[in-house]
Amino acid sequence: MEKKKIKLDIIGLSYSQTQSGAYALVLGEAEGKRRLPIIIGGPEAQSIAIELEKMQPTRPLTHDLFKSFSEAFHINVIEVVIYNLVEGIFYANLVCQNEAGDVQEIDSRTSDAIALATRFNCPVYTYEFILSSAGIIMEDGGAFAETAQAEKKTPKAGKGDKYSELTTDELQTMLKEAIEDEAYEKAGRIKQELDKRQQS
Repeated sequence: MEKKKIKLDIIGLSYSQTQSGAYALVLGEAEGKRRLPIIIGGPEAQSIAIELEKMQPTRPLTHDLFKSFSEAFHINVIEVVIYNLVEGIFYANLVCQNEAGDVQEIDSRTSDAIALATRFNCPVYTYEFILSSAGIIMEDGGAFAETAQAEKKTPKAGKGDKYSELTTDELQTMLKEAIEDEAYEKAGRIKQELDKRQQS
């Protein structure tokens, strides 16, 4: 039986709180309140932002080149599927179709897949087990906020954000505050620690 796909929307981008030079890409459940934070590199974040803002670079970026190349050979990316999550790494497929109607799935980094999805105006999907594992529930379904700003209002977990050294009650409080501040990436890391404790 084929797994049901869940449609995602791009909510926003912010500087990563944990990795220098990286960004947090936040995807949101189209018909729900869950958010999926994904850490991506600077060049991919820039490429996504440029397309979202409809800016025109002086020369084609790599993802623009891929789109032009695909169109020249009548290949269209019809959807992106984030199909797996292993040890914090998201895996994605580009679902491509040629003019004869043949469909081919191509493995891709999630950041590249999203950058291409913005250019081909195609939908992005994932599966329930990924949202259950890495998704953050937003009670108010609020808009994306700068996580770097939200970080200032959220209590620190101590040196190196060692969540394992905090009590479950402390983590629950921090998770609630991180969600209220829409600090998606921070909330995701706290949730991972809480989930780990429930499994042990």
